[in-house]
Amino acid sequence: QVQLVESGGGLVEAGGSLRLSCAASGSIFNINRSGWYRQAPGKQREFVATIISGGITDYADSVKGRFTISRDNAKNTVYLQMNSLKLEDTAVYYCDVVGSSPLGGYLEVWGQGTLVTVSS
Repeated sequence: QVQLVESGGGLVEAGGSLRLSCAASGSIFNINRSGWYRQAPGKQREFVATIISGGITDYADSVKGRFTISRDNAKNTVYLQMNSLKLEDTAVYYCDVVGSSPLGGYLEVWGQGTLVTVSS
């Protein structure tokens, strides 16, 4: 069984910073894509950032230049550094990891979510 444990969410003032972490444990191998998504109250879940094998990253336009996604392969952990936070960044943030099962099949796992609240 695979678990993703997220941490780092909380309450921060506008303009502040937070760093989210998502650690994968269990039987997932060859992680080739890790990402962050978010869901604000009353809205659909949306893409925030992703990092794939080789370190190639992609970001939603709304967070470009403010958020940075990174990965520590040795720790099976993906991070999201969030700077210059805005009120509209308030949401539950979910991490998503894609890799292989022990038998080599496709395996995608979602975290439980961590709440980020930005106050004025």
